[in-house]
Amino acid sequence: MKIIKEFKEFAMKGNVIDLAVGVIIGGAFGKIVTSLVNDIIMPPIGSILGKVDFKDLKLYLVDTSIMDDKQLAAAPAIAYGQFINVMLDFVIVAFCIFLLVKVINILRRNEKKETAPVEATEKDCPYCLSKVPIKASRCKHCTSQLEAAAHG
Repeated sequence: MKIIKEFKEFAMKGNVIDLAVGVIIGGAFGKIVTSLVNDIIMPPIGSILGKVDFKDLKLYLVDTSIMDDKQLAAAPAIAYGQFINVMLDFVIVAFCIFLLVKVINILRRNEKKETAPVEATEKDCPYCLSKVPIKASRCKHCTSQLEAAAHG
């Protein structure tokens, strides 16, 4: 029963749940990008290049001149058209992530600008380490004389 308890503690940690959510959203995002590439980007590119469907571009490793459609489907081939689609998927995902990180960094910079540093109003007494006002010349806790340069 101890191992079940440990697993429950592990699984319920915030970073594990965040990772799971990220993987699920990443998978859904991947489907969106794949659809974007296959259904929106590739058809116009194929049309411009002479009505080519990149998914069908293959380099056959055997002579296909005497094969029927069934034999052609089973013939060994390098599917470089599908590779082009996958590479475009990757480039689009990478670009989207780049834009997302760029927006997050801009928001973080703006957040840092809004929170201007607050000027210190207290200092530590070097003798008792209590907090005293910055302009104090004597500690209110231990009554020690503070250095003149410290309250300058």
